[in-house]
Amino acid sequence: MRHKKSFNHLGRKAGHRRAMLANMACSLIEHKRIVTTVAKAKALRGYIEPMITRSKTDSTHSRRIVFKQLQSKDAVSELFRSVAPKVADRPGGYTRIIKTGFRQGDAAEMCLIELVDFNEVYGKEEKSAKTKTRRSRRGGGSKKSTDNKATEKAAAESGSDQKEEKATEAKTESKKAEEKKEEKPKKEAPKSEAKDDKKDDKSSE
Repeated sequence: MRHKKSFNHLGRKAGHRRAMLANMACSLIEHKRIVTTVAKAKALRGYIEPMITRSKTDSTHSRRIVFKQLQSKDAVSELFRSVAPKVADRPGGYTRIIKTGFRQGDAAEMCLIELVDFNEVYGKEEKSAKTKTRRSRRGGGSKKSTDNKATEKAAAESGSDQKEEKATEAKTESKKAEEKKEEKPKKEAPKSEAKDDKKDDKSSE
C-alpha cells in the first residue's frame, strides 16, 4: 500500500540520498543541465528549487543555509552570482524536465533536467513564434497573396516578352531569306543579256 509515502526514497538510505541530491544540485548549478533518470530528476527538482528561491535574497544567513546543504563554496557562489539574478523575475518553476527515452542497459526512463532561463534554444523559438503570430495578425496573409500575384504577373510578362522576341526574330529571318532569293535572279539577268547581245552580233555578221 502507498500510504503516507510523501517522497521517493530512491532505494537509498537518508544519508546516501542527501549526498546524492547535493552532488546533483551542484552539477546542475555548474553546468545548467544534466542527464539523469526521471525519478532522480523529480526528486532533484523538489530539492533545488527552494534553494534557488532563497538565493534571491543575497544575505549571509541565506548563503549559510544553502552551504549547509550543498557543502560546496563554488556552487554557492555560482548560485548567488549568476543564477539568482537571471531568475529574479520568475516566481517559480526554475527547472524543466525533458524526457529522452529509455536507457539501453536496464530500460530506465531517462531525461534531461535543466534551468529554464539558461536555455537559449527555447528562448529563440519562443521569440520567432511571437514575431510570426504578430505578422499574421497584422495582415501577413494579404501581403503574401499580393506578393504571389506580383510574381505571377512578372512571370507572365516575361513569358510574353520572350514570345514577342522569338516572333520578331522569325520575321527578320524570313525577310532575309526572301531578300536573298530576290538578289539571285538580279545577278543572273546580266548574263542572259550578254548572251542575247552575242546572238545579235552573230546574226548581223
